[in-house]
Amino acid sequence: MGRRAYEFDKVNFHIKKVSLSISEWALRILKYFIVSATLALIYYLVFSLLVSTDTERKLLHENRMYARIYPEMQRKEQLIGDVVDGLAVKDERIYREVFNAAPPSLRPLSGMDYLEAVDSIPDSDIVDYTSRKVDALRGRAASAEENFRRLFKLLYEPGASVPPLTLPLKDISYAQVGASCGEKLNPFYKVPVHHNGIDLISPQGSDVLAAADGVVTEVIHSRKGAGNVVEITHPGGYVTRYAHLSDILVRKGAAVKRGRKIADVGISGNSFAPHLHYEVLKDGVHLDPVNFFFASVTPEEYADFLYMASATGQSMD
Repeated sequence: MGRRAYEFDKVNFHIKKVSLSISEWALRILKYFIVSATLALIYYLVFSLLVSTDTERKLLHENRMYARIYPEMQRKEQLIGDVVDGLAVKDERIYREVFNAAPPSLRPLSGMDYLEAVDSIPDSDIVDYTSRKVDALRGRAASAEENFRRLFKLLYEPGASVPPLTLPLKDISYAQVGASCGEKLNPFYKVPVHHNGIDLISPQGSDVLAAADGVVTEVIHSRKGAGNVVEITHPGGYVTRYAHLSDILVRKGAAVKRGRKIADVGISGNSFAPHLHYEVLKDGVHLDPVNFFFASVTPEEYADFLYMASATGQSMD
């Protein structure tokens, strides 16, 4: 059945009713839809090409501005790169003059790779190597667990004492760690001498802290040798010494708590530059102070501390 519609009679110039089938109706609707979509697309293209929104105008302005300043930014980047390269050369020269050694990398142990060129190693060798490593690590883990048991047992015994484990300076980084115990080059005479402590490089006036609870058993004011020195005796036969100080804030016989400020970093005595010379003794025997830092830093930082302490060949005093 058809449906009625209206159309214009061009001969008699009037609107007349006509009958249309369903297919004719669908065709007319499709034509109207196509024409409407085409007009909408044309209007959109004309609008988008001729009319810009506020966001588009801002982006266009920014692009033009960046295009103008980009060459200048490239020139400045090149200039900064040249300055950084120059500073690296000067830093290496200063480090060699002070420590007679090459300057360390930003992270001394970060680039170490214990299994290089894995692709060229047969799978059987990798499996065998891994098995041996796992067995060795299990043995070490068992040994470490046994050591911890013994340690906790000792700590819970009556009269047990904890070694001085706190850092004598706040927020020490591995770059501040200098020469530790052993034969080191003297900065003044340029000959190897025995170094009994560790040098911690820090700005003059930095806080020097007590590494553990104890009693101040010696306060020395001097312009020679170790300069101004504070010695603290701790339970368990431990003694810590802090040398080349500037102002000393404690007196002999005073009881101090761990972390208390006892002095300021200085350059007194025979000191090449401001730093803290720190010593740890047990029953009168000098120990390597870096071995007592593990409780105050992360394992990665402690590994860097050990590397710097052993690699630095010249002391600061």
